Amino acid sequence: MSKTKVKTFSKEILKQAIVDSFKKFNPKFLIKNPVIFVVEIGFVLTLLLTINPNLFGKVEDTDIRLYNGIISFILFITVAFANFAESIAEGRGKAQADTLKKTRQHTKANLLRNGKIEVVDAGVLKKGDIVVVNTGELIPNDGTVIEGIASVDESAITGESAPVVKEAGGDFSSVTGGTRVVSDKITVEISVSAGESFLDKMINLVEGAERQKTPNEIALNTLLVGLTIIFLYVIVTLFPLGVYVGVKLPLSTLIALLVCLIPTTIGGLLSAIGIAGMDRVNKFNVLAMSGKAVENCGDINTIILDKTGTITYGNRLASDFYPVENISKDDLIKYAVLCSMEDLTPEGRSIVELGKKLGFTADEKLLKNAEVIEFSAQTKTSGIDLADGTKIRKGAGSSITKFVENNNGKVPVDLKDIVDSISKQGGTPLVVAAGNKVYGVIYLKDTVKAGLKERFDKIRKMGIKTIMCTGDNPLTAETIAREAGIDEFIAECTPEQKIEAIKKEQSMGKLVAMTGDGTNDAPALAQADVGIAMGGLGSDAAIEAADVVLMTDEPSKLVDAIEVAKATKQIVMQNIVIALGIKSVFLILGALGIAGMWEAVFGDVGV
Repeated sequence: MSKTKVKTFSKEILKQAIVDSFKKFNPKFLIKNPVIFVVEIGFVLTLLLTINPNLFGKVEDTDIRLYNGIISFILFITVAFANFAESIAEGRGKAQADTLKKTRQHTKANLLRNGKIEVVDAGVLKKGDIVVVNTGELIPNDGTVIEGIASVDESAITGESAPVVKEAGGDFSSVTGGTRVVSDKITVEISVSAGESFLDKMINLVEGAERQKTPNEIALNTLLVGLTIIFLYVIVTLFPLGVYVGVKLPLSTLIALLVCLIPTTIGGLLSAIGIAGMDRVNKFNVLAMSGKAVENCGDINTIILDKTGTITYGNRLASDFYPVENISKDDLIKYAVLCSMEDLTPEGRSIVELGKKLGFTADEKLLKNAEVIEFSAQTKTSGIDLADGTKIRKGAGSSITKFVENNNGKVPVDLKDIVDSISKQGGTPLVVAAGNKVYGVIYLKDTVKAGLKERFDKIRKMGIKTIMCTGDNPLTAETIAREAGIDEFIAECTPEQKIEAIKKEQSMGKLVAMTGDGTNDAPALAQADVGIAMGGLGSDAAIEAADVVLMTDEPSKLVDAIEVAKATKQIVMQNIVIALGIKSVFLILGALGIAGMWEAVFGDVGV
């Protein structure tokens, strides 16, 4: 799967944000933010006074035009900065859906037309078209296998690591666009019309997801609006009071005083602290996409985690060897390692590595002139034929049983019990045979990442609940959840159910973080208050939809991010108090005649 270099802001987002920040000067947009809307009104009035100082009455001061111009420029910068920050956030939201669209648009298809292959863009395919998909190619759109049998890697869509065998007829004939054929070749009939594919549904889910405001945001917005109304009332009463006592206050001065009084700088202050928090979490190989994401990490109550690639490594690795009756474990290890020496898959390498840990090292001379048998979805086996005629195979239980019986061998009576036992533990059984004799079973296990249980214990002590979502059956899900120290789990979980789980927690007033790495996780990442993606294993869509990216693919880094976020939250509150305190001091000094207008501007901007 292709990876993109993760950046906080891309050039395209920045360029578009600059354009959008000017479009947002439209009062229809700014009315939603009362504080900045008041500033914009002030900007328009001071701009008019710069053009015509006598617009609202004759003014004696000859330097008032320059004074009005400076005030107008300061107000313009204030509004532009607020619009720019909002446009950046909106630009990232649009990029999430754009990445999914590119996945669909950049896929090529081998369209079978009149008996000839024609390479076309996947976007032009329509329902009923026939395409041929070879080893290593992406399936261009949702469809049904009408010819052939192949192993299909669906990890980018489902998040599950084990390839799935797809063949014509039966329950395993449907395929999904965006998945990859890893062995053999299949012919697929496209079964959906334009706009109805799995990827299209993902795009709609991402575009329809809405982030909730944090309690801090809601409280702060209420505070800002309240203070704005109070100070607006104060400034409005100053003009008639000035006339009453014989002091004529220029309108631009009253506007500047209002802007200095209302808490316009607190928003910028929070952003600056957020950026500092982003830098701090970056030291732990955690990339936060915004200051808001850092703040939200400190407030989360629930973490929902996708299993594959997040909790587990996503590869089925050898965990143990189980010999059948009357077979020694050493003999099983010997043949398991021999038939895996030339197997370059993660499973094959793990078998050789586990054999070494248990004290067995294969004699490489035995591999001289040997014939390697690659895995095939047709046989569901792989192995090696040694020069002395010995045929060693490993694979699915049913396939190895057939192999042994075809060679006039007998299947051990306890083989089925061993295979069933491993399956019940959530593992994958890989049966090993040499010649016409079964030697035992290799236990392949989707391994839980090291140190997770201790980290999740620490998260639990912070009062945060953990929930695991997985497409596995309930028995496998329970086994993984118990080993990883997860509080709850949702088995056989679909993308829609992930979103439902997030919304359920949010409906109870909780802030929810979601971690994931697959394309199917993108909508849930967008719906969560904090979307967390794996930087190395994560699909482009998951990374684009996330607020936080764990660069080392270690969910244990969540603890570091949460601790930094909580510390950042404390700094935010401290600085809000300091900012309001300084404004109060300058308000008092101004009322006493000690501080003038420029001191007030310094007090506002300098904070």
